[in-house]
Amino acid sequence: MQSIIQPEVFPFFEEDSNTFSYIVKDPSSNDCAIVDSVLNFDYASGSIGYNSADEIIQCVQKRNLNVLYLIETHVHADHLSAAPYIQSIVGGKIAISKYIDTVQQTFGKVFNEGTEFKRDGSQFDVLFDDGERYKIGSVEGLAIHTPGHTPACMVHLIGDACFVGDTIFMPDGGTARADFPGGDARTLYRSIKKILSLPAQTRLFMCHDYQPNGRELEYQTTVAQQKVGNIHVHDGITEDDFVAMREARDATLGMPRLIYPSLQTNMRAGHFPAPETNETVYLKVPISGLKQPLTTIQ
Repeated sequence: MQSIIQPEVFPFFEEDSNTFSYIVKDPSSNDCAIVDSVLNFDYASGSIGYNSADEIIQCVQKRNLNVLYLIETHVHADHLSAAPYIQSIVGGKIAISKYIDTVQQTFGKVFNEGTEFKRDGSQFDVLFDDGERYKIGSVEGLAIHTPGHTPACMVHLIGDACFVGDTIFMPDGGTARADFPGGDARTLYRSIKKILSLPAQTRLFMCHDYQPNGRELEYQTTVAQQKVGNIHVHDGITEDDFVAMREARDATLGMPRLIYPSLQTNMRAGHFPAPETNETVYLKVPISGLKQPLTTIQ
C-alpha cells in the first residue's frame, strides 16, 4: 500500500483577526500552495497594510518556492484576502469552491451591486468542484465541499494535511458558527463528519484559534484528537444535540468586526471595488434600524 505523502507546512498568524495562513510545500520539489492569506486592514482609518502578506512572500522567495495555487477555503467574513497582492509578486492561481456563485448572489444583493459585478465566480482563476483532485508537485490535493458555515466552504486535503477553514476549531474551541446567510447548523454537522471520517492520523490545520481560557496559541490537531476531545462534536454527540447547541450559541454572537469590508473584497477574489470618479476606493456599510421617516438628506 502506497504511503500518503506528508507535505511541509509553514504557518503564519495574523493576530488582529486570529487567522492562520499556510504555505503547503511538496517535500520533493519547490512546488507549493498558499492557503487563506490575510491583508492587514485598519477599519477606523480605512488603511491597508501588507506585513502579513509580506511574511509569506519573503518565505516563498527565501526558499525559492513555486506557487501553484492561492487557495481560499471560503469567502471569509473576518479578514480581507491578500491573494491578489501575493499573486502579483510570486504568481499562482487564486482558487475557491465552485459554489462561490451562491455567495456572490446573496451578497451582491446585500451590497446592491450592479450588473457589472459578475456572480459566476469568474473573478477567480480556479473553481474547485467537490471531490476534484489536483497536484502540488508530487502531492495530491483533494477538494471537499463542506457547507454549513457558508454555502461555499471547502476543505483541502493535501497529502496527509487537511486545511479545514471555518468548520472546526481546536478541540477546546469547538466549531464555527452557522448563522450567516446560507449557513445551517445541521449541514455544518454533516460536513464536520466528513472531515472526521478521514484517517485518524490526518493532520488538521485550523484557520483560526481564539485561545480558550488563555492557553497558548495552537493550530494543528488530528482527526483522532477531534473525535475524542472536541467540545461540540466528539464521538457521542448526536446531530440533533449539535444543532440545538449551535443554534443557541449562534444567537448570542455578534457580527465579526470586519464582516462588511471582508465580504465585499473576498467575494471578488480579494479585489476591491472599482475606484469612484475621485479615484478613491470605497466600501459600503448597509445601515439598518433607521426610524421612519428616514433621517436622510442629499
